[in-house]
Amino acid sequence: MMAIYGPLHLILSIAFYFMIAHVIMSWLINFQVLNLYQPIVAQIWTGLNRILEPIYGPLRRFLPDTRPLDLAPLVAFIIVISLRDYILPSLLLY
Repeated sequence: MMAIYGPLHLILSIAFYFMIAHVIMSWLINFQVLNLYQPIVAQIWTGLNRILEPIYGPLRRFLPDTRPLDLAPLVAFIIVISLRDYILPSLLLY
């Protein structure tokens, strides 16, 4: 069971940190601290969007449309944290 738990925990931890970076970067872009016309900022932003869109896309189709507020990252955080910290360790006990 540890052979399954280790890689899954690693993948969920990496996804968690990518989501944190994406949220912080979106705040910095919206408050005009970062500018998307800078090449490195645009590359990082595009890369994070490409990595996280397969996670956020299905959640956006499921969640109600709240135009100015995107709830998909919040729901993804809750899912990833619950999987990583509560569900996977409880499966390891059995």
